[in-house]
Amino acid sequence: MSVFGSDALSAFRRTFTHHGGGTVSEDRDNVFLSNGKQVRLRFLQQGEDGPIRELWPHLSPRTRYLRFLSILSSLPDSLLRRLISDNDRRSMAIVAEHDTEGTSIVIGLANLGAVDDESAEVGLVVRDDWQRQRVGTELARTMMLAAEQRGIRRFIGHVLEENVAMRRLLKNIAVVVSAKPDGNVQEIAFVRR
Repeated sequence: MSVFGSDALSAFRRTFTHHGGGTVSEDRDNVFLSNGKQVRLRFLQQGEDGPIRELWPHLSPRTRYLRFLSILSSLPDSLLRRLISDNDRRSMAIVAEHDTEGTSIVIGLANLGAVDDESAEVGLVVRDDWQRQRVGTELARTMMLAAEQRGIRRFIGHVLEENVAMRRLLKNIAVVVSAKPDGNVQEIAFVRR
């Protein structure tokens, strides 16, 4: 049985409680960053890959390496399929978008894939010119809260030792329950703080 059954996923994606105490819609959750800019967080629809393709060229080789553990010059279709919300209802993705001069630009992505009924593997990336502005924090909090609405309580991420920003983010919003080293990568299991 899927963690995200069709009826449950629909309800899950429509609305959930946000960290600010309000209700978050799948289409619009506007948050204000520390720099005063407004960002919209929204769930990607099943199979929607345009925002991920738009984000890719704005990620430096270093950012790609820190997120994907490899320097990828192009976005492989196999990776794209893993990042999007798919039709098996066990994964989902949230993008952060900023409206500027009448155009919406994609500035970040959080994705989740259920491992079992209580655990999910997660990933997060923010385009270089929007890093250190709390975009990642907002995406991570929103993803974890959404997952918790469906019973997911434990999250797993693969983090390079040198990824100081991700380690700082986890320290601020999560409690690490285990860390298993594998070379210069750690598999970190955590719960929301």
